[in-house]
Amino acid sequence: MKDWATLTTVEEMEAATNSLLENGKKVGADSWQQRVKNQTPHCGFGEKGTCCRICAMGPCRITPKSPRGICGCDVHGIVARNFLRFSASGTATHSDHGREIMHTLHDASPDGFYQVKDPEKLIRIAKEWGVETEGKDIYDLAHEVAEVGLMEYGKPFGYQKFMSRLPEHTQKLLEEQELMPRAIDREVSQSLHMTHMGCSSLPEALLQQALRSAMSDGWGGSMMGTEFSDVLFGTPKPVDTTANIGVMEEDMVNIIVHGHDPSLSEMVVHYAQDPEMIALAKEMGAKGINVAGVCCTSNEVAMRHGIPMAGNFLNQENVVLTGACEAIVVDVQCIFPALGPLSKCFHTKFITTSPVAQMPDSEFVRFTTGDAGVKAKEIVEMAVRNFKNRKPELVNIPKQVSKARVGYSVEAIVKVLDGVANSQVDEFGTTKPLLDCITSGVIRGAVALVGCNNPKVRPDSAHIALMKKLLENDIVCIVSGCSAQAAAKAGLMDPVQAKEYCGDGLKRVCELADIPPVLHMGSCVDISRMMVLAAELSKDSGIPISKLPVVGCAPEWMSEKAVSIGNYVVGTGLDTFLGVEPFISGSERVASLLTSDDEGYKKWVEANFTVEKDIDKLGDLMIQRIEDKRAALGI
Repeated sequence: MKDWATLTTVEEMEAATNSLLENGKKVGADSWQQRVKNQTPHCGFGEKGTCCRICAMGPCRITPKSPRGICGCDVHGIVARNFLRFSASGTATHSDHGREIMHTLHDASPDGFYQVKDPEKLIRIAKEWGVETEGKDIYDLAHEVAEVGLMEYGKPFGYQKFMSRLPEHTQKLLEEQELMPRAIDREVSQSLHMTHMGCSSLPEALLQQALRSAMSDGWGGSMMGTEFSDVLFGTPKPVDTTANIGVMEEDMVNIIVHGHDPSLSEMVVHYAQDPEMIALAKEMGAKGINVAGVCCTSNEVAMRHGIPMAGNFLNQENVVLTGACEAIVVDVQCIFPALGPLSKCFHTKFITTSPVAQMPDSEFVRFTTGDAGVKAKEIVEMAVRNFKNRKPELVNIPKQVSKARVGYSVEAIVKVLDGVANSQVDEFGTTKPLLDCITSGVIRGAVALVGCNNPKVRPDSAHIALMKKLLENDIVCIVSGCSAQAAAKAGLMDPVQAKEYCGDGLKRVCELADIPPVLHMGSCVDISRMMVLAAELSKDSGIPISKLPVVGCAPEWMSEKAVSIGNYVVGTGLDTFLGVEPFISGSERVASLLTSDDEGYKKWVEANFTVEKDIDKLGDLMIQRIEDKRAALGI
C-alpha cells in the first residue's frame, strides 16, 4: 500500500474540529455532534421505510402483528411510496434551482447586474433547442432561450429537450419503458398524486415514477441549472485554489458563502473586491476581505474564480466556531437552522437571502436579480462593519490548507485530453483520447463520486478512502458536491502531490495532461455534467452507457436531492453504489427491484443500485463491476 502521510488525513481534520468544539464550549454553543447523540437511536420504522403518514387515519406502522395499514396497503406499497416521495422532493429542489437560474438569464442585460459571459455556449444550446440565432442580439437570444427553458417546467406535451443528448440506445430504452421525462413540474406533481391516499400502491409503478421524475431533474432542471450558470457566469476552466478550514484569515474580514445558487455568491464575490469595501475593511482594522465557501456554493465560486473552499456540509458550523467569521451568507439547501443560535454565541452575522430558506435567528436580506448588486453590497458592508465586534480571545483557525485544481467542466476535460492527443481541437473536441486510455488499460475505468456527508459515516472518511483505493487501481475519480470538497481538503486535487498515489497508468495520464487524478466537476447540480460526459463517451465509442466501465457512487449521501440524483444516474445507465442504506429495508420486494440483476431497475434501464455500508467492501465491489464491464467488452 502507498504512504498517504503527506496528505491531510481524516484524523487531522477531526483534531481540528475537536479544537473548534472546545472553542464552542467556551460560549455554550451547540453542535451537530451533540445533536446526533441526542437523536440516536433513530426511529426503526423510519429507517426501514415502514411508517405511513399520508392520511389522518394513521400514522400506520407495519409490524408482524399489523402487516397492513388501515387502508390495507402492505409494506411494499408503503416503502415504495415513501421512496418516491423522497425522490420527488429532491427533483423539485434541484429543479427549482435550475428555474431560478433561468429567471436570472431572462433578466440578464449588458448594463445590468448579470451579463452573458459565455455567448458561444448560449448559441450552441439555442441551436440544439431549435431556436433561430442568426442576426439576433445576444441578450434578445438569451431572453428567448430562457423562456423556452422555463417552458420545460410546465409544457403540456413532449419530453425534456436535453434528452436528445442521450445516445439513441438509451433514448429508445426509456421510450419503451415509458420513462422519458415530460414537464418537470408534471413529474413532481404526478409523484405526489400517485402517493396520495387511495392511489398507487404497486411498487413497480411507484419506482418507475421515481425514475421518470428524477430523469426530469438530471436531464432537465439540474442540467439547465448547470448549463445556464455557465452561460451567465462562465464555463469553468481549470483554476488553482486552496481548501480546508485554514483558508480563513485571522487579519481579514471573513465572509462565508453557503448554499447552492451562484446568483447570490457571484455578486458577493464581486462586491468583496470593490475598492470602496476594501477601504472600509481597512478602516475597520482589517487588512482586506476574504471570501470563502461552504457546500456547493463554494464549488460554484471556486471553479469560476478560485475562491478558497473552507469545507463541506458537516463543516458549516466549523467556520463560525473559528470565532473569525464576520458573516455566513446563505441562499438555499443544506443549511443548518442551527447556524442561527450558533452565530449568536459569537459575533457572526447569519444572513439568509431567499424566501425559500428563511430561518430563525437570522438577518433576512431579500435577494432578487433586480436589486442583486445593491443587496450584495449591503451584505458585504454588514460583514465588514462587523469586524470590529470580533472577540480576539475566541479566534481559533486551525492551520490546515491544501492545494486544489478545480473547474473541470466537460468542455475543459475534453480540451485538456484532446489537446494532448491532437494539435487542433474543434469547437467541442472528442472524448476519444479518454476512451483510448480506457480501452488500452492505462486507465481501468472511471467512478463518478458524489454526494453529501452523513453523520452515520465518519465525515469524509468514505469519500477519501474510496478515492485512495480507486486511484491505486488506475481508476480516475470524477467528483462533485461535498465529495469534491472532501478530496480538496485531503489534497487529492493537488496535481503535484496526488498523482504520486496513483497506479502507474493513471499517473502517466496525469503527468502527460497535467491534471490531478481526482477531477472536480462542480456542485451537486453539476452531476448533470457527468451524465453529459457519459453520453459523449457512449456516442464516441458506440458502446451503450450501461456497458461502459464507469459507475456512480454516493458513499455518504443524506438528502432527498441525493435520492433523485441516484435515480437519474441509474436511469441514465450507470450502476450506482451507496454507502448509506435508503429507507427501504422494510420491503424485500422494493429492495430487490432497486438492486437485483434480474428485475426492476436492471430490466428497465440496464443499471441498478448496490448498497454496502462497509466502505472497503464497497470499493472492492465497484472495482469488480468495472473489471466485469471491461471483460464483457473484451478490453
